[in-house]
Amino acid sequence: MAEPCGDSVCLDVETIYLGGKEHIVRTGSGSVSVIVYGDPDKPALVTYPDLALNHVSCFQGLFFCPEAAELLLHNFCVYHISPPGHELGAAAICVDKPVPSIEVLADQILEVLNYFRLGAVMCMGAMAGAYILTLFAMKFRERVLGLILVSPLCKAPSWTEWLCNKVMSNLLYYYGMCGLMKDCLLYRYFSKEVRGSAEVPESDIVQACRRLLDERQSTNVLRFLQAIDRRPDITDGLKTLKCRTLIFVGDNSPFHSEALHMAAKLDRRYSALVEVQACGSMVTEEQPHAMLIPMEYFLMGYGLYRPSQFNGSPRSPLSPTCIAPELLSPESMGLKLKPIKTRLSV
Repeated sequence: MAEPCGDSVCLDVETIYLGGKEHIVRTGSGSVSVIVYGDPDKPALVTYPDLALNHVSCFQGLFFCPEAAELLLHNFCVYHISPPGHELGAAAICVDKPVPSIEVLADQILEVLNYFRLGAVMCMGAMAGAYILTLFAMKFRERVLGLILVSPLCKAPSWTEWLCNKVMSNLLYYYGMCGLMKDCLLYRYFSKEVRGSAEVPESDIVQACRRLLDERQSTNVLRFLQAIDRRPDITDGLKTLKCRTLIFVGDNSPFHSEALHMAAKLDRRYSALVEVQACGSMVTEEQPHAMLIPMEYFLMGYGLYRPSQFNGSPRSPLSPTCIAPELLSPESMGLKLKPIKTRLSV
């Protein structure tokens, strides 16, 4: 949890969130909340959310999808890392504490891995969280098996994003998590189809996200926004990544062009791009089913995908017997998973 003003003692807590156990990991730059789901003897999957989000508001749509639970929760122990002060029930961080840089946030991940005695891990991040995990993979290549990135950032903020961040910073500073601030964040996350209009009401996922944003401490969100706004361009380092990278981006995402830029700069032998039609930035919430087939291909290439011993995964869009053996070779990543369009059937 976030460190409140005054003296505090950081302890592992037994709080249970939807079956997960929360750990408070003290790092050299503050405490970090990590929610752990699953068997720690299984391979580790680390997640990192976007601005003003945590594992509930950023990833629950994907992990509550039965097919994704079959694919991910059966094969991994999941470690949901929250940005400082973004965990459930977080207190406001003292204003006199320095705002951590984006590099410091990436370094915190190493301390979290060391705390749990993890070796190389699979990583999944959304938007700003994808940037932080990519930076982590560049700095500590031996600790990352692969990257699953949702609408990732890799460049310094554009003028458009800088202006939007400036507006959000002023709103947070003067008005807190007000209605206009939430509208700015929802534009960042979702497509116009689900955000609604004067004639069409907001979808259930947008309404749920709006309610969850009420729980965020505005000062904590402002600190994370300031860190994101000062991020450097990491494009030149993308070619050094040798781990496989799978990128998802909605074609209505404000970061669509940046995700395409990132995909173009990565080594095509080890990367793949999936564009999701009629979707915003948070594919994990808006169209989680669109992620399943590409993730099954991706994980089978690592030998990590194992069908459940309890059922044959009849709901799964793929089964191991229908995947050609040549798709499982490392060289196939850039050839077999070319940029594709996919739409969730209604």
